[in-house]
Amino acid sequence: MAGYPGYGGGYGGAGGPPPQPQYGYPMQQQYGGQPQGQYGGRQGQYGGQQQYQQQQQQPYGGGQRPQGGPQGGGLPPGVNPDVYNWFVAVDADRSGQISAEELQHALTNTNWTPFKLDTCKLMITMFDRDRSGRINIQEFQALWDYIKQWKTVFERYDRDRSGVIDTNELNTALKEMGYNLSPSFCQTVIRSFDPVTRRSLQFDGFIECCVLLKSLTEAFRQRDTNMTGVISIGYEDFISLAVSHFRL
Repeated sequence: MAGYPGYGGGYGGAGGPPPQPQYGYPMQQQYGGQPQGQYGGRQGQYGGQQQYQQQQQQPYGGGQRPQGGPQGGGLPPGVNPDVYNWFVAVDADRSGQISAEELQHALTNTNWTPFKLDTCKLMITMFDRDRSGRINIQEFQALWDYIKQWKTVFERYDRDRSGVIDTNELNTALKEMGYNLSPSFCQTVIRSFDPVTRRSLQFDGFIECCVLLKSLTEAFRQRDTNMTGVISIGYEDFISLAVSHFRL
């Protein structure tokens, strides 16, 4: 694929994120090669914290991994037993579907803080095929697999193994994903997705940032019919674009 002025060389590189699901966002063929294996093939502590090493042994959720066989009924076809038990554990109202608020109890960052609710809502939107505002067990399995792939990408670019992505690491990540964006843009992203310390991205912020950037770039490219990296956009089209992408 040819490069696009203002987009970067080829819109996808060796460190690109996992492909989007078939529902929710436009799907590209792999969107860059998926990193393989553990971070640099190294084992051991991450960021000098024993906690991270422990976290590697359990899902992205607070507390302990649910034990034993499938709970609450038979195991649906194609669903991992651990994922099924985790789904049952966070399905607080026993509806057979989980909301963004319930999903928040299943997902944690490397410092054990829960995912932001906005990120959980984004995840729900991406995998909610029937647009019910919740996800069932099959959708939860797909989401879980997707997050595992994102974790590999996150670890690839967290090169100082601190458990967060700083401005320089984000700049490297975006360049290798094929985006031609400045370091000052990366600083703006950090400030936007890390309103507290304004220095780095946790795992949830990194996912949210990259998914939004890809979606916006796809929308821009659809309007850039001459592939110049510059578009002329009307006021209503711009507002519609902003609303649709910031209310994903």
